[in-house]
Amino acid sequence: MSVQPAHPPATEGSGSDTPSDRKDDISKEGAVSSTTPALSARENERMEAVLGNAILRFFGLRKGRKGDAHDPDAIATQPSIWDSENVEEYKDVYIHPQWENWSAFDPKFRWTLREEKAVRRKVDWKIMVWACTMFAALNIDRGNISNAVSDNMLDDLGLTQSDYNIGQTISRVGFLVAELPSQLISKRIGPDLWIPIQICIFSIVSALQLFLKGRASFLATRYLIATFQGGFIPDTILYLSYWYTGRSLPIRLAWFWMSSQLVDIGVGFAAVGLLSMRGILGYEVLVGVASFFLMPQCPAKTKSWWCPKGYFTEKEEKIIVNSVIRDDPQKGGMHNRQGISVRQIWECAKDYDMWPLYALGLLFGLPKYPVGQYLTLSFRGLGFNVIETNLLSIPNIVGSCIMMLLITALSELVNNRSFVSMAEDAWLLPCFAALLALAEPIDPWAYFAIATVLLSFPYTHPIQVAWTSRNAGSVQNRTVSASLYNMWVQVSGMIGANIYQPDDAPRYFKANKGLLVICIWMCVIQYPGTYFYYRWRNNSKAKKWDAMTPEEQDYYRKNTTDEGNKRLDFRFAT
Repeated sequence: MSVQPAHPPATEGSGSDTPSDRKDDISKEGAVSSTTPALSARENERMEAVLGNAILRFFGLRKGRKGDAHDPDAIATQPSIWDSENVEEYKDVYIHPQWENWSAFDPKFRWTLREEKAVRRKVDWKIMVWACTMFAALNIDRGNISNAVSDNMLDDLGLTQSDYNIGQTISRVGFLVAELPSQLISKRIGPDLWIPIQICIFSIVSALQLFLKGRASFLATRYLIATFQGGFIPDTILYLSYWYTGRSLPIRLAWFWMSSQLVDIGVGFAAVGLLSMRGILGYEVLVGVASFFLMPQCPAKTKSWWCPKGYFTEKEEKIIVNSVIRDDPQKGGMHNRQGISVRQIWECAKDYDMWPLYALGLLFGLPKYPVGQYLTLSFRGLGFNVIETNLLSIPNIVGSCIMMLLITALSELVNNRSFVSMAEDAWLLPCFAALLALAEPIDPWAYFAIATVLLSFPYTHPIQVAWTSRNAGSVQNRTVSASLYNMWVQVSGMIGANIYQPDDAPRYFKANKGLLVICIWMCVIQYPGTYFYYRWRNNSKAKKWDAMTPEEQDYYRKNTTDEGNKRLDFRFAT
């Protein structure tokens, strides 16, 4: 998304790189003077034409040099509405009086790129790594079900392929039902409390799978586990949004989902049939209990009786808080123990500007589900033994990890989400064409090659989750939209779990033709349509905003009844 001429306040929808109306020269000491503004290093970075060097810097493979745009001692502070002379009035507009980070908020505070990089690395190690650890614990159960079925679990429990489909569908139903209620609980008591509670409960239920006896117990445990896992992802994303800017979050989410895929690799190596379905009770419960102590409430409140010095120094807290609130002033609009009313839920659900993203959530990943769900069963049907099947299911996970990181980095570097996210379905399209073109009888290794390439797709879900967060425009809408987006993703999974049917086995020609059509639809209609919709919305707002005088714009900011992404000074990410 290009910088809008309106120069709106830097929200997640407008991007952290948008300069404010006021032209301020930012000194290293933190003073603000009314002269020509100095763009931050990241602003200059956005303007560079050479994408290759930007990619190297993104992964930390290129160092900044003294005096260039990446001088580590250059000011990192991004211009925002907090540089305005009306900052005191804006505090009343944007900041909730009980906002938990109030003590660290300082509009005049400035910091360097070197300091910001050090603090971000510290947040990565203390906050992000543990979030990945929790996600890994969740995926021990989600991943090992496919390994278990490769060793005749269905026969051992007296289950049919139809029962397996129903179990996977019921699991998705549990996820779907839990999404919004879990988010509401999280918003009321805080994700730092609710997430550990969820982990403890679903890990205990997962361990009880050891005692499965038949169809009823299989279906019941699939539902219960999913119910207490369902809210974990949106809850964690809400929690991470307290720590990262809109530009920093997507690549962290890519690492977040990669942690789950690494667990799939480990489970693939360690799979021993039905016994792997026990879950690792000790480790999962320990992760849940430890999370009560390792998830601080917010950046400004990391001190406790077990960690009296806290995670960060006072200056580091200010860098985290002020970088986030400059990126999106509306992140201070609620405190993280504040619940959401029924009216707010309804208003957020009616937000038509979020519907294009929900539609993407429903369809974008649909083609990959059947192939992934039936991969181990397909390998066994083609003659591979249990060990070969579990080992052959690993290469596509490695490939997907690499592609996910690359596609997420590319999305932020080119500042585009719609056409970059289209890469997943564009990748799947020729693979389904190849599956349809394979002659009978299908060669086992040929199927392995095509299925591995297909499932090594560039996973764009992290991009779209962060995209939803950016375009929400307010804390309450971010809370509800994260749940609604994931609910549509779960609906997609429910549909995907039932696409491959026994009467279409073993080649599933009818199903694969339909999946091919969906890939074409996404590449030709859905993603381009989403891009042009948000571009049209931004242009419509820009016309009204640019017609105002600076005084009228200031009056609007302080007095408008428009909220979140309906504000004229908000710009949607495209």
